[in-house]
Amino acid sequence: MEKIDLPAAILKIFDVIREYGAEAYVVGGCVRDTIIGRPVHDWDICTPVLAVDVQRIFEEKGYQVIPTGLQHGTVTVMIDSVGYEITTFRRDGEYSDGRHPDHVEFTSDLVSDLARRDFTMNAIAYNPDFALVDPFCGMEDIEDKRIRCVGNPEDRFSEDALRILRAIRFACQLDFNLDPSIGWTIGYTDIREKLSQISSERIQGEFMKMIVCKSFPERFMWHHKVFEMFIPEWKNMFMWQNNPYHIYNVAQHSVNVMKSLQHPYDDDKVLLLAAMFHDIGKTKCYHDDENGIRHFNGHGRVSADMTDEILRRLRFDNKTKEKVVELIHYHDATFEIGRKYILRWLRKLGVKQFQRLLQLRRADIMAQNPEYLQTRLEKLNRIESLLDEILEEKPCCTLADLKVRGYDVMKYMHLETGREVGYWLEEILKRVIDGRLMNDRDELIRWMVGITDGWIKILKEK
Repeated sequence: MEKIDLPAAILKIFDVIREYGAEAYVVGGCVRDTIIGRPVHDWDICTPVLAVDVQRIFEEKGYQVIPTGLQHGTVTVMIDSVGYEITTFRRDGEYSDGRHPDHVEFTSDLVSDLARRDFTMNAIAYNPDFALVDPFCGMEDIEDKRIRCVGNPEDRFSEDALRILRAIRFACQLDFNLDPSIGWTIGYTDIREKLSQISSERIQGEFMKMIVCKSFPERFMWHHKVFEMFIPEWKNMFMWQNNPYHIYNVAQHSVNVMKSLQHPYDDDKVLLLAAMFHDIGKTKCYHDDENGIRHFNGHGRVSADMTDEILRRLRFDNKTKEKVVELIHYHDATFEIGRKYILRWLRKLGVKQFQRLLQLRRADIMAQNPEYLQTRLEKLNRIESLLDEILEEKPCCTLADLKVRGYDVMKYMHLETGREVGYWLEEILKRVIDGRLMNDRDELIRWMVGITDGWIKILKEK
């Protein structure tokens, strides 16, 4: 590629710096993505001009400039409400904290600046006057779909161990292969142990970018030792299940469930996380019967508890964590065919979460012994078909769907606010779902009056 079409704002920035007597380049991911043909979200610019001078010359031209990180040579120039980071060429010192250089040395040498970057495909710069500057053969690696470090992988990963996950993430996103030097370093040296120095938030950020990628399940298995640095529970997952319904070990079964979810559910991170961890508790709750058949009674609850701890450790937000844990808790529950049973599930989980649960069950079945596939899928198909019919009717399955409210309960049952009101609302909903009452306002009021006046009697549950 000889020419990159640059946005007008970038060309303005280049003109201002050229007028000052220096040059500027776009660099890093924006160049890589343009070459590959992916959309560019952020344009990063580098220049030999010191950040304080960049700030001054742009402010003199009337631009708003934000001193984003002067100590590292970075300022942000605002053009049409969009920020463009401009960073001075630099060499990085030691990374004693495993993330930031202890000090930086500004330089006028572009190649020295590119040499500090993580991967060759990210160490390419472009300026319309000088074309591509590619001292580490990044273009060749892009053409060969190869992710290779600039220099020694162990050095790059020692500077910032998160680059280990970034390498795998780029491989997932771009469908590239890791250079053998990277594969060896992260698989057969202790460099991956440096991930313990990385914050849970940063690890989670990379992990969630990977998990939605089509090739993630396979790559997770290839590099499972890396992921076991922050999900150590996975180490025990390579246990054979010795059960007629299963022909894979727990780990392979779990990633096969993820594969079954890839389309069209690949944007549902809750579902993908549930698939990944749904059986992680099997290693804690199995027993073999007299025939050598292995059983995993209660593994849904144990897996849910373990997943809760994993997601807490990785600093997931409470909403995501609760949704994932809920799916895992119920993933092995018994599903009956029938309207009232489906309505009970809708009442318990809500529509979206129950649909997820059925999707998880389907993927779980697909990843088991194919000998039993047809019978189990036929039952699931009938449940999903009945669910579609019910949803078309817009059924009453939550308190919000009832034709009466709490103030009606207070009025017709002569109650004050409190637990009693909530109890009777739940009782009414349960009877509507089970078909013992119609969700008709007059009928519900008549029933409440009957309970209050004593001509309708029920056994109140404690």
